Amino acid sequence: MIWITFGIFLAACFAAGSTGGLFPPGDWYARLKKPWWTPPNWLFPVAWTTLYVCMAAAGARVAVSPGNGIAMALWSLQIALNGLWTPVFFGLRRMRLGLIVLCALWVSVAITLVALWSVDWIAGLLFVPYLIWVSVAGLLNLSVLRLNPDAVR
Repeated sequence: MIWITFGIFLAACFAAGSTGGLFPPGDWYARLKKPWWTPPNWLFPVAWTTLYVCMAAAGARVAVSPGNGIAMALWSLQIALNGLWTPVFFGLRRMRLGLIVLCALWVSVAITLVALWSVDWIAGLLFVPYLIWVSVAGLLNLSVLRLNPDAVR
């Protein structure tokens, strides 16, 4: 049963991640100034694939645990915000709005981590790399916004 549950959560993660294929960075993003510490392009799909597996495992562990209602609601919120950022930033090219979405995502990931941890500490631990990555993404979004004032709508 846990494997079926894991598969459902993994499908939700990759559905959110599919927005990257629908709204790829493209030439617009390539032309933007970026900070020196910007991760290389190859790292993004590797990182997100790893994170989605961890997120799905965390969700599956908690989904089969008692007292999971709040954690599951928060897990759903964070995956919705996760799927929203790419269309906002790359699709609409709205860097400020993207940063707002990313801040909301960061808060939801942090709260979800705590909620997951309260049900199953391993599930909470599986969200730690995600929170770190979203922190880096937020700083990158902010840096690109500041380095490209003429590209801001």
